[in-house]
Amino acid sequence: MKKKKLMLITFLGMFILTACDLEGPDTEPPAAPTGLMSITGDEAVYLFWNENTERDLAGYRVYRNYEPYGYFRLIAEVAEPYYVDRDVENGVTYYYAVSAFDVHGNESELSEEDCFDTPRPEGWDMRIFEKDYYPQFSGYDLSEESPCSYDSQNADFYFDYNDADQEGYLVAVNYAEIQDMGYTESLDDINWAPYDGWDPDGIVRVVPGHSYVIWTGDNHFAKIRVNVLRDNFIIFDWAYQIAEGNHELSIKIKSDLKERR
Repeated sequence: MKKKKLMLITFLGMFILTACDLEGPDTEPPAAPTGLMSITGDEAVYLFWNENTERDLAGYRVYRNYEPYGYFRLIAEVAEPYYVDRDVENGVTYYYAVSAFDVHGNESELSEEDCFDTPRPEGWDMRIFEKDYYPQFSGYDLSEESPCSYDSQNADFYFDYNDADQEGYLVAVNYAEIQDMGYTESLDDINWAPYDGWDPDGIVRVVPGHSYVIWTGDNHFAKIRVNVLRDNFIIFDWAYQIAEGNHELSIKIKSDLKERR
């Protein structure tokens, strides 16, 4: 009886080994990552995508190009579904794609999302003064990232306070346009400069917590978020797109690309 059991175990072992041999090596790649998106930073691009669920997943490869098609160069290999690209220049548009690879060396196709980004300068807690209180520092020059006089030819907007109605106002100057985008949790809530809806007078009321988009006279777009309002100054965060005519200000995602390698 023991001999028969031993023969049966031996036979089953041979069957299992033979079945394993028939399967051969794993050559099936993971699925291409999905949901690739980016957040625009100052000399940085923040990339995020959906996590793959394959049990043998080893990580992801991040690729970059200057065009939506053609050869995408490998720039990083990561274990988690995010990456920060700091090897970028403000005002330059970059296109990204991501692949997944497993422990057997199999690599997926590139992600299909058309994910592009143009880094731009930004700043926090900038203070300018009311135009009658401190006129030399009541305006702001977005291209120079600096306060200036409200009547300077370089000013894009200035701060004015009306004592009669006890309201503060942002005034766009030198052919700039301005639009109140309403309340936002942060500056990054505004991701794209609108094509219309600009205030016809170029004057908007200042409301703490509101964000505003500015279209400068030399065809650049910017956004500011007012954090503090006083009768003699305001404090705001800002971001400025140095690429002329580029409406992109923060997060975006589009999809329509196929294999690009």
